[in-house]
This record gives sequence, structure tokens and C-alpha cells, in this order.
Amino acid sequence: MFSLFRQLSGAMASLAAITSAVAAAAADNPQIEVSAGAQDRRDCVVAFSLNASDRDFHEIEDHEGHRLPLQIEADGHATFLEPSLKKNTRKIYTLRRGPLTTNGVHAVHVVSRGDRLDVQLNGQLVLGYQGGAGELPRGDIKSIYHRGGYLHPIISLAGKTITDDYPSIHLHHHGIWAAWSRTTFEGRHPDFWNMGEGTGTVEFAGLEAFWSGPVQGGFRARHRYVDLTAPQPTTALNETWEIRVYRLGAGGTRGWLFDFTATQNCAQSSALALTKFLYGGIGFRGNGAWNGEGNAFFLTSEGETDRVKGNATRARWCHISGEVAGSRAGIAILCHPDNFAAPQPMRIHPNEPFFAYAPSQLGEFEIEPAKPFVARYRCVVQDGPPDRGELDRLWNDYADPPRVQRLAR
Repeated sequence: MFSLFRQLSGAMASLAAITSAVAAAAADNPQIEVSAGAQDRRDCVVAFSLNASDRDFHEIEDHEGHRLPLQIEADGHATFLEPSLKKNTRKIYTLRRGPLTTNGVHAVHVVSRGDRLDVQLNGQLVLGYQGGAGELPRGDIKSIYHRGGYLHPIISLAGKTITDDYPSIHLHHHGIWAAWSRTTFEGRHPDFWNMGEGTGTVEFAGLEAFWSGPVQGGFRARHRYVDLTAPQPTTALNETWEIRVYRLGAGGTRGWLFDFTATQNCAQSSALALTKFLYGGIGFRGNGAWNGEGNAFFLTSEGETDRVKGNATRARWCHISGEVAGSRAGIAILCHPDNFAAPQPMRIHPNEPFFAYAPSQLGEFEIEPAKPFVARYRCVVQDGPPDRGELDRLWNDYADPPRVQRLAR
């Protein structure tokens, strides 16, 4: 009898130890709840904040045991890609200490080549950032047009380059870039967009960081807007770009996407005033093969395909595409609803592959000291013709992403 009692006591102690270990393991693995909201989610970027102490977790697991890569940065910024979540439903994930990479290779890999960066998605080059002013592509270009701080090339998954750089018609156009045109600064009128006038320019000021990862990779870079009309060149604005390329595009999908955030701060105690004008802001220059009235296709979120009618209208997103080496490819630029004057008005050129979100079309405004001016856009690069419904869905994901909360354990 005593022996049986001792065996039972030992079994109960073992069970208690196991229960305690399970409870400790559960407490050691936080859970998050993801709420879809009012729309279906598919291949959706989910970003949220965790504690910096959670950086050891590299996967999340749903109740069926399916695991997904999770990326947590030093400041606790966490990202994963939600494959499927129906509207008005919720899903609980448990954080797990899985492998940081797949076979030692990051899905999004950023390669540094001095002050130039190349971004690879699943081993394929999809994006380049020209930091410092690189070599001029042709000998007939005047040095006044020499600049860096822009994205080029941007390449589709089918290998189609959709951007141009130093086009002969407008030498100051570069893939995706940012600048302001008609401005007033300390009583002077520098033009940072039309560099050929010699009154203003945008310079590369340095790389703050770049990173690779299983979910996303990107970089932060600094630029300065220099007033050349001052007695000595004077910086009017300091600008920081943050670019994040996401691990979409695997599994046969025809597109990938990246987020673009530009934050501008006054460099002096003076504001930079913007005059009402038809362009200035973020610009896009399409492949040179798209030059000519009928060679580039535009579609806005409002359904407008006529370039002339679409110009100076406001839209949540705009798609631009054309033929490249026998097949169609393009990009949709999605304007975040928190942007100044959103939905922002657009400059759509009537016969060149040029587009800009230009809030200055609506009238004068100022970038004021101690008040950062933030412009956010999501860019969707796709092969083939655009799908308006799909672009609306992607804009909704960007504008109103799933809600995430960490659950108490």
C-alpha cells in the first residue's frame, strides 16, 4: 500500500511538473490576435509593435500548426504577411522561436555597393537605389543635372524594367524621385525640381541603415534640398526616405510591392512655402519605350483612363504601364489617406510616361519648422494589365490594415 501511495505521489508530482513546464512555455510564447475588419485579407502586410525583448521570436503559428515568418526589428517593429483572413473574423497566432532565414538566405536581400543599394526578392533584382550621384549615362548631359537620391531601376517579376533615368526630354527625371518646384524660402525662389535652372538641387546626405529579412528588407537614407540662390548654398529641407520591400511575389503571383515614406523637416528656422503649381512632390518616370501619346496606359482609382481628363484630378491610386520587350508591365502608386491633401491631385503627362502626386495643385501651403511633412505611398509592381478590383483591395489593405493586439497570458 505504501509503495502504491509513493508511486501515485510520484506520478502526481511528475504531472504537476509537466503542467508547470507547459504553463511556463505558454507564458514564454506570447500570443497575438489579428482582426480582419470589414474586408477579406489576402497576402496582406501586417505591421505592429512588440517589445524589443521579443526579438528572439522569428515565426508565428496558428491553431492548425501552420507557421509563418515573423520579422522583429531592434525597436520592436514587427511584420508578417497574412495569407488569408475573411472579413469580420479574427485569428490567434503564437510566437515561436523558429529559424531566422530559410536555408540561410533572406527572402528580401539588400546588397550594398558603396552608396548604391540593390534589393533582391527571392534572388532576383527588383529595385535599385542611387544614393550619391553616380556616373552620367551620356557625355552630352551637363553636370548641373548630376544628382542621386532616387529609385532606379524598378523591375517586374518577369524581368521588365519599368523606369527610366536621365531621359533626353527631361534630364531631371529619375525613376521615382522627390522634389518641389515653385517655392519661396527666405525671400528667394529656389526650384529643386528643374535642376537645369541652377536655383536648387537635391543632394544625397547619407545612408542611415539598410537591412535584409525573411519578410521585408529595405533602407533609410537622407537627402537635403539645397537653395543655390542664397549667397552660399543653404539647406532648406532635410529629407529622410524609408523604403520597405516585402516578400510577396513568390508562388507564381505576378506582382510585388514596396512602401515609400518621405519625411521632410525644415533645416532652418524659416518655412518653405509652396506655390500653387501643376507638379512637384513624388514623381515617376516610365520606361523610354512608353514615350508617345499611345504608348503608356494610365488608370486611376476613379476609373479614368484618359490622360488629359485624368490630369489634375484626385485619386487614391494611379496605375501606369506599357509594353516592354513584347509584354506589358507597370506600377500602381497608392496614396495613403493620412497624406496632406489626400486623395492628392495628380500630374498625368499627355504624351510622356510621367506621373506625379502634386498636392501643390490645390494651392499654397507651407512646410513649417518643427512640423515634419510626411508623404507615404505603397507601390505595386505588376506584369500584365491592371485589375481595378485588385488595386482597390490592395489600397484598402494599405489604408486600413488589420488590427493586432497582444493577448494577456
